[in-house]
Amino acid sequence: MFRNYFVITFRNLFQNGFYSFINIAGLSIGITCSILILLWVVDELSYDKFLPKADRLYQVWASAEFDGKKHAWTSVPLPTHEAMKPANNHIKRAAVADWGFDHLLSVNNDEKRITKRAYYVSDEFLDMFEFPMVKGNSSQVLNDPSVVVISESTARALFGDEDPIDKVIHLDNEKDVKVSGVFKDVPKNSTFQFDVLIPWKYREVNNPWIKENQTNWGNYSFQVFIELDDPKNAGDAEKSIKNLLAEHGEKEMKQTFFLYPMLRWRLFSNFENGQEAGGLNDYVQMFTVIAVFIIVIACINFMNLATARSERRAREVGIRKSVGSRRIELIAQFIGESTVIAFLAFAIAILAAQLLLPYYNQLVEKSLAIPYTRSEFWLASVGIILLTGLVSGSYPAFYLSSFEPVKVLKGKVSVGRGASTPRKVLVTLQFGFSILLIIGTIVIYRQIQLVKNRELGYQQDNLISVNYNNEIRKNYKPLKQELLATGAVEAVTRSNSAITEVNSNNFVGWPGKPEDVRVIFTTITTEYDYTKTMGIKILEGRDFSEDFKSDSSAIIVNKAALDIMNLKDPIGTELDLWGKKRKLIGIVDNVLMDDPFLPVKPLFMIYHETWIDNMTVRLKKTESLTESLATVEKVFAKHAPAYPFEYKFADVEFQKKFTHINLTSKLASLFAGLTIVITGLGLFGLAAFTAEQRTKEIGIRKVLGATVPGLVGLMSKDFSKLVILSFIASAPLAWWLLSKYLERYTIRTSIEWWVFPVTGLIALFFALTIVSTQALRAAHANPASSLRSE
Repeated sequence: MFRNYFVITFRNLFQNGFYSFINIAGLSIGITCSILILLWVVDELSYDKFLPKADRLYQVWASAEFDGKKHAWTSVPLPTHEAMKPANNHIKRAAVADWGFDHLLSVNNDEKRITKRAYYVSDEFLDMFEFPMVKGNSSQVLNDPSVVVISESTARALFGDEDPIDKVIHLDNEKDVKVSGVFKDVPKNSTFQFDVLIPWKYREVNNPWIKENQTNWGNYSFQVFIELDDPKNAGDAEKSIKNLLAEHGEKEMKQTFFLYPMLRWRLFSNFENGQEAGGLNDYVQMFTVIAVFIIVIACINFMNLATARSERRAREVGIRKSVGSRRIELIAQFIGESTVIAFLAFAIAILAAQLLLPYYNQLVEKSLAIPYTRSEFWLASVGIILLTGLVSGSYPAFYLSSFEPVKVLKGKVSVGRGASTPRKVLVTLQFGFSILLIIGTIVIYRQIQLVKNRELGYQQDNLISVNYNNEIRKNYKPLKQELLATGAVEAVTRSNSAITEVNSNNFVGWPGKPEDVRVIFTTITTEYDYTKTMGIKILEGRDFSEDFKSDSSAIIVNKAALDIMNLKDPIGTELDLWGKKRKLIGIVDNVLMDDPFLPVKPLFMIYHETWIDNMTVRLKKTESLTESLATVEKVFAKHAPAYPFEYKFADVEFQKKFTHINLTSKLASLFAGLTIVITGLGLFGLAAFTAEQRTKEIGIRKVLGATVPGLVGLMSKDFSKLVILSFIASAPLAWWLLSKYLERYTIRTSIEWWVFPVTGLIALFFALTIVSTQALRAAHANPASSLRSE
């Protein structure tokens, strides 16, 4: 029986090659799109799950109410680490870490020098997170302040095939440390990305600032993580630590601790008013829905063509029923046929996905691969094939198997236009989803352009940020002077963060500030030439200057801060910062440093020569930027020879802020286009069959005097109605969904009315173009040929 089913299936495929091609091509494109989307989705869902204790690991977050709403953040005071040490609060371990920075590693008297990302971490880190060790005991490798733990790739880069244990590394051109352990390279789907772990004890020994803050509950500059004995006890553990800040004197405003689980770090990291407000999970859900809908659209093509061509299979059904075939057997055969088509489409889709993966990885900035060796992949593949076969073949199977053999064999079965209502519904669904994606693509593009065109408040052109290091810190003044003397550099400054980042926030007091008002200010510590280098406009007063010795106790604010403080004569006003008075000497224009989708925050700048982590250089405008960079590199090589010259362009770093929304836009555009292609394939096949079915009708009309344009219009009318209906149904849904989507952005575009008619016209033009090709072919046919059998 099964052999007979296969013979019939392949005979039908070859006999109807044109429609088979459309079916398989549509399904292949749909499955290819879905595979690529789901690879991205699975990768995002897999973050941190490779860690054995991921469900028991939490980060300590702080929250407080100010600016009229509740805020939550990840930085906490250093003594939080000791306060979290195991007690009767279900906390098994606690670890402290910095935020991860690039560090210089050199060996063999600096013959080999590489820069790698490293974290300072306390002893418990590896026991908690259990990153797999290749050499060394995770409980002991971080106990000594004179050691480091490195990744396998770092070990190979520094020592080749030699055993790295106890080998000496010169760290940051300052201290010699020994390799105490080697861990496997951290997977890409890890929230933590590092190549080196440096003991926290090393930082305690070599950094006086750490010692100063060991008992300071007012400096929120550290990360603290905990491991619970059981995730079920998270609520009790959180209650035990909630009021630690108040217990240690932080009572100026209500501040509390809470625990945030590791398995939510990647996908649910956005907080609004102290509560989770989505994150990457929104994109995961969005693209999962798109993947499902694309397959559904491809299945709709199959159902449409199968039911439209039912007249060709009607006699087959009638004969088979008359010789004893049961309906269940016919249903099984037709679903089997669709499953075979789904299998062929899936095989083609896997090949296409494999060929497209390099380009797709560039688009999504990942290293995705089809997991051929995993059983889950093959189970999912079988599931997709069977589900696609069942969905695409179910309606045709039940429809065709319902024909009565007597009526069929007498030629009295009603098919074609008389049974076209389900096909019309399916085509309407197809176009509805396509219209939805087109509108979404346009609105997301407008949102991106709105934010990208915001006034930055500084000049990005030719502005580079240089990695700050110990040699630059020691030789900064002669380095700056020589850079300016080259003629390639316009200005130089240094600060606690790059112009595209915000690394610190603090509170400021001002005359007339209500007691209950707490406003957090972006904090920039710098020295001379900051506004000149960044190209920031000074609205009132002046910048820090070597001509004024008192600038060490001065302060500069931006316009957003001035608007909040509402000072009538701001220059000369004394502001309260960290319990000391600072004289306001300047007002600068608002600068967009942080999230481009949010309003500019109030900001203050203070003069500080030691709280520095970044150096910024403005290159002069020139026809050869490469030559200017080469000139600058020579100066850095002279004054900071141990470190490679590494820099970042401000405009490139700014564009990285749009990574997720750009990805959404690109993927939405790509899959909207492919959805239209799939819909177009199905529409092309359906129009071709409709034209073939109405050949005699068109021949009669031509004999009676109908014109070609009139015939084309006649055939196009029905499809036009379907597109218009799909537009009427999908436009309100698109408006509602996109309004919800845009609510996540404070700075957001409006959904203009013209987007909807433009999209509707695009869909209508696309449909009429496809239908017209088949209508013209039928209209130009010789009526003598089409009516010959009458």
